[in-house]
Amino acid sequence: MDFFKSLTIAASGLHAQIGRMEIISENIANADSTSTTPGGDPYRRKIVTFTSELDRSIDANVVKLGHVDADASDFTVKHEPGNPSADANGNVKYPNVNPLVEMTDLRDAQRSYEANLNVITATRRMLQRTIDILKS
Repeated sequence: MDFFKSLTIAASGLHAQIGRMEIISENIANADSTSTTPGGDPYRRKIVTFTSELDRSIDANVVKLGHVDADASDFTVKHEPGNPSADANGNVKYPNVNPLVEMTDLRDAQRSYEANLNVITATRRMLQRTIDILKS
């Protein structure tokens, strides 16, 4: 077993999940925001993609944060004529962010992060045991 390879692959997973959690947090933070101009578009939900990339130094595929794309789904429209962001008809567009979906995605990212962290912890323990065996 190549310990360095295991650590590098797990660390790439950690970095990818951190990036995913940052985008999800941004989505949650902007879930209720509206446009700064009347009739304008509000914040558009972002979606994270991942890519697999060959790391030639360890001769293995690692995960990387890919493109961050905008979600093309429709905005939520509410009739609020007194709102400064309302268009000529009194309608206000709200972001296409569903906080429940975002929290579910955040929990999934957290679990993936923890799984990669467990790989690093187990690899560290194996390295320590190997060192202890060599010392005795």
